[in-house]
Amino acid sequence: MKIGIIGGTGGMGKGFALRWCENHDILIGSRESSKAEEAAREYTSLAQKEYSTFKGTITGKDNITVAKESDVLVLSIPYENIDAICSQLLPNVKDSCTVISPIVPLTKTDVGFEFISFKDKKPSAFELVHNHMKNKSRLVSAFHTVSEKKLVDPKLILDSDIFVCGDAEDSISITRQLITEIRNLRPILLGPGSLSYLAEVATPILLNAMIKNKMKNPGIKII
Repeated sequence: MKIGIIGGTGGMGKGFALRWCENHDILIGSRESSKAEEAAREYTSLAQKEYSTFKGTITGKDNITVAKESDVLVLSIPYENIDAICSQLLPNVKDSCTVISPIVPLTKTDVGFEFISFKDKKPSAFELVHNHMKNKSRLVSAFHTVSEKKLVDPKLILDSDIFVCGDAEDSISITRQLITEIRNLRPILLGPGSLSYLAEVATPILLNAMIKNKMKNPGIKII
């Protein structure tokens, strides 16, 4: 399976690439293909040191090419850039492509991290991305509470739950499969895409709890 990562040169993109390259072909996306190619070489070198063998590949390409070629497209981008990026890329994806949004409408204020959708009465990340989808049922919301610092180190076990929201059963199934391929992550289905704000709001809750209680890169576990 070809997994494209838009924003693949960032920390989350690097983590996803290193975790999934064991079994899949990873396409690192960037506005500049040269930057994506450089990141892909770096990630491949790290993967070769981490795994004795791995079945997949890691390559770098420009964002539009990645969008066209991917079977799964992960949008590792800021909330503020959704309209600018998705309006250009999502019209190019295959109708069968599952698009995963880990995006959170988040801002830091004097009182702590706040959820923009509540604070400023703005749409959820899922809603904004959904506006640009050709096949709107293929959008899935997931990975909002994964620690970037832990994700980038394949030696670390994450041991947490990942909330999933979506509308197409096959896209939900693919997303759940990718979650379980990362050791000790467990997918927890919350409901349809319209409930994605519930998954997104978990991020500022987790960040504020982490800071106020001096926790180190925590996750969420339902027991």
